[in-house]
Amino acid sequence: MCGIFAYIGGREATPILLQALRRLEYRGYDSAGISVKNYELKVVKTEGKIRTLEELVAKETVSGKIGIAHTRWATHGEPTTVNAHPHMSCDGKLALVHNGVIENYLELKFLLEKKGHNFVSNTDTEVLVHLIEEFENQDLTTAVELALSRVEGAYGLVIMSKNEDKIIGAKKGSSLVLGVGKDEYFLASDTSPIIEHTRDIIHLEDEDIVIITKNSYKIKNFGKEKIRPIEKVDWDIETLEKKGYDYFMLKEIYEQPESLKSCLRGRIEKNKTDIHLRRLELSEKYIKNISRIILLACGTSWHAGLVGKYILEEHLRIPVEVDYASEFRYRNPIIKPTDLVIAISQSGETADTLAALKEAKNRGAETLGIVNVVGSAIAREAGKGIYLHAGPEIGVASTKAFTSQIIALHLLNLYFGRTRNTISDEKAYELIKAIEVIPEKVKTTLELDEKIKEVAEEYYQVKNFLYLGRGINFPVALEGALKLKEISYIHAEGYPAAEMKHGPIALIDKNMPVVFIANKSNGTYEKVLSNMEEVKARKGRIIAIATEEDNIINKLSNHTIYVPNTIEFCTSIINTIPLQLLAYHIAVLNGRDVDKPRNLAKSVTVE
Repeated sequence: MCGIFAYIGGREATPILLQALRRLEYRGYDSAGISVKNYELKVVKTEGKIRTLEELVAKETVSGKIGIAHTRWATHGEPTTVNAHPHMSCDGKLALVHNGVIENYLELKFLLEKKGHNFVSNTDTEVLVHLIEEFENQDLTTAVELALSRVEGAYGLVIMSKNEDKIIGAKKGSSLVLGVGKDEYFLASDTSPIIEHTRDIIHLEDEDIVIITKNSYKIKNFGKEKIRPIEKVDWDIETLEKKGYDYFMLKEIYEQPESLKSCLRGRIEKNKTDIHLRRLELSEKYIKNISRIILLACGTSWHAGLVGKYILEEHLRIPVEVDYASEFRYRNPIIKPTDLVIAISQSGETADTLAALKEAKNRGAETLGIVNVVGSAIAREAGKGIYLHAGPEIGVASTKAFTSQIIALHLLNLYFGRTRNTISDEKAYELIKAIEVIPEKVKTTLELDEKIKEVAEEYYQVKNFLYLGRGINFPVALEGALKLKEISYIHAEGYPAAEMKHGPIALIDKNMPVVFIANKSNGTYEKVLSNMEEVKARKGRIIAIATEEDNIINKLSNHTIYVPNTIEFCTSIINTIPLQLLAYHIAVLNGRDVDKPRNLAKSVTVE
């Protein structure tokens, strides 16, 4: 959601800014703009795609060695050129870009208008640049500090002035990363546009203000200078490229055998009965005394949490709750010292999940994070947990992060189960052997792509889908439906198969395709077959995900996609692959932009 980039150094800024915006496209956006400083601040911005911005820039003289850039995903104000960033002060001496939400912007806007400030947009962001302008008799750093002391809400912002050869960044609740190059510096909302210039990065902390000149940088927090550690980015720019695939989403679907191996790498002990989780940092005594686990997440990560509930409750025999992070802190949750709260997020920047995590900590819970991005806000707030190591995920609809989250929950389950003595040597060995071969089984499942495309070709014009599963595959049905909705804009719903009779069965007719997840290893296999009979009797069209060599399913389904056999608790990963591919092919056949579906953002960094 929204992307920030800034550059200061010895090179021409404009091409660097435009390339950075292309790297940030995956976050989702509806408008874009840049501002470059030379003798004045030149601003070019537009609604629509970055290619439109590039065409506008090519028609003008936009030259300088200091610049800021932004991709906007509309919150306050429609996606128009005037609402696009950067925003300017009344006198044209300040330009600012911003991610986040200023909660008291209406109050501030009213006060600023009374003082004569003229607002041209409908955004909350414009309040910031006018508020900083109000303190313009101070130096820029002091003006930013004074302005932000009056702001309520979340922000990652960058500002520059016509009168000073510096850029200033500030962060609270919205990610901001500093890239340290040789005689040049970069600021961005994430590392993706930085790594082609430098691998040395600093994750700024909340309330940090960074002041950057061409030759140095300084970080302040509440007026005191701070030293933040420089970290090395360990992935290559090539991982951001499509490598011959039509879309990043398809590339990332096909990367899952490797991303799952990466999540497992170095975490299984040689005895095949124990798990090594270096960053967990929980004492044996604490683990044995956990009375409840609460999983906090949103969207696809919430579905991973639901899968985790089945895994953890079965093997640890303690209650597990899965909460929508967006609702958690608004219902006065009951938290006890023996509760463990785990936040799950691909980006590690999801605003609702971060806020819920902080709420849990404030109420005395121990916390963990399961995230993909090293050094992200949730990783730092939790302080410990499990990194997915899935590599950057560019497609807005999460794929490889989801399956890696499930693997991470398996590892956590084994680690806790061994510590609490609820998983025996024999059971641990069985689970680990099954998990270890999942990447190869996923690779085999990907070979079904052409068959799945044939199914998609038959159904891509329908208006509604139903997805049904039981047990640990009920969340997979939810995830399959969500993927279809996200990228094809076709209405789809996921349900536990037994709930079909409690309402959804009224929808079934010859025009309704129903996707059943029906693995033989599932303890409710016969029950699912009965549900399929009910759909068939009402002339519904059945697409079945079934275990290879299942000869019964064919008698009931119109299309059967056979996946490799595995134990029940690993079926959720295998079954996800065909559903991802089905959604992908249906979306492509409908002419959708799979990587950047409308109205969606990769990382939801505002409430």
